[in-house]
Amino acid sequence: MYSLIVERDVQQELADPQRYQAKIARQLLVKILELTLNPRPQDCKPIDAGYRVDSGEYRIYYEIADASRQVNVLLVGKRGDDEIYKRLKRRFK
Repeated sequence: MYSLIVERDVQQELADPQRYQAKIARQLLVKILELTLNPRPQDCKPIDAGYRVDSGEYRIYYEIADASRQVNVLLVGKRGDDEIYKRLKRRFK
């Protein structure tokens, strides 16, 4: 089992009811928690220095540190939203 680190920005976004409806926030949280059991699920895709997994219309971007057995959730955002891709590019520069 891997430990989980969720960036403060992601925590704040998921807790904001204006940004995510309760049902969607729960779905994203379940998917994030599943990463502690299997950080490389079948539907994950490697990107830049991390991975991406989908949950409905949303994407979760994260890094895996196998040596310390940690999953670090970096970003969560809606697929097709240009803002998430801009934030991702800034993150990996």
